[in-house]
Amino acid sequence: MPENRDKLNPEELEQAFTLFNQASAQLTGVYQELQQQVERLTHELAVANGELRRQLQEKEALSRRLSLLLEALPGGVVVLDPAGIVVEVNPAARRMFGAPLLGAAWEEVAGRCLRQTATPHEWELLADAEAMPRRRVGIGSSPLDAGGGILLIHDMTEAHEMQQQLERHQRLSAMGEMAAGLAHQLRTPLATALLYTANLAKPTLPDGERVRFAGKSLVRLRHLERLIQDMLLFVKGETASREVLSVASLLAELQQVMEPQMAQHGLGFTVTDGSREAEILGSRKALTGALLNLLENAMQACSPGAAIALTGERRGDTVVLTVSDSGRGIDDQFRERLFEPFFTTRGEGTGLGLAIVRGVVQAHGGEVEVRSALGVGSEFALVLPLAPGGEACRCAPGQSQ
Repeated sequence: MPENRDKLNPEELEQAFTLFNQASAQLTGVYQELQQQVERLTHELAVANGELRRQLQEKEALSRRLSLLLEALPGGVVVLDPAGIVVEVNPAARRMFGAPLLGAAWEEVAGRCLRQTATPHEWELLADAEAMPRRRVGIGSSPLDAGGGILLIHDMTEAHEMQQQLERHQRLSAMGEMAAGLAHQLRTPLATALLYTANLAKPTLPDGERVRFAGKSLVRLRHLERLIQDMLLFVKGETASREVLSVASLLAELQQVMEPQMAQHGLGFTVTDGSREAEILGSRKALTGALLNLLENAMQACSPGAAIALTGERRGDTVVLTVSDSGRGIDDQFRERLFEPFFTTRGEGTGLGLAIVRGVVQAHGGEVEVRSALGVGSEFALVLPLAPGGEACRCAPGQSQ
């Protein structure tokens, strides 16, 4: 039986060939597009590589500049890792410490080479190298994002020496001004006393004149003695002996001393005790003298009929002793100089009274507050700490001590 074979249809072959040509054309187009994308990506990659190389070169140049800067910095730079280990140090820091620092724990280095001074944030550098002089340094720190930190070490030696020299010059200047002021204060009463005393040597001087000149000489010599006493009190103070003082008794003593003088000058004088049995630790003589000084100043600033008040009150953990008057007040231009030694607006004043008051109060751990208005009056307040236990815990009603 003969074998049947399908006959090929020319139209189908032509159609298949056409489809093949179309598929081939599409593949060719896709290939060309892929080739173009590859070329474009290759170009972009080359540009990106060029930019990265440029950035790398810039960073390398920056790194070199930073390295040169660290090398040239006069201050020390120490870099610490998160564990506090020194991982980088510049030459200035190596010269300061005079010992290898890399790999060392900073706490050990600081404990070995640094000693805290009285000035905050300043240390004395105890260098290991014998040839290295002892230096004074200040240390600042800055944290790093990745942990650890950077220590910036500044050599403060020259600045500290200059500060010390400035303070010495200021002290010498103050001593010179004080000596000049003291000489001026001593010269006038001394010259007057010498003049009166010289008149006493005249053999023809009547007895009445002799008595008058002797009295005036005595007044000038007493003024000279007061000035010297004030000077000694200003220099060394009188606060060595300390005792627990009752504010009430202190006010009562001052009232007893000053009431007759106030009445003699025609001044109203009131004493108010609001201290609630408070006590202070100090020198009775020095504090009494300071308050008498303020009361005498108030008397001299007041005309007859004016009022002067002395008060004591509790303010938190302090006692405030206040002398106030309705006198002429203090001009603003003089207020800043009130406590300067030898500064006075009175012809007969020594200029040491208020300086002594401030010295006494500061020696007792307190401060002086001043309020004044020209033509209205003045108020001087001594703010002093309570004596230990001076809070004097008073039991509430119904409680026992």
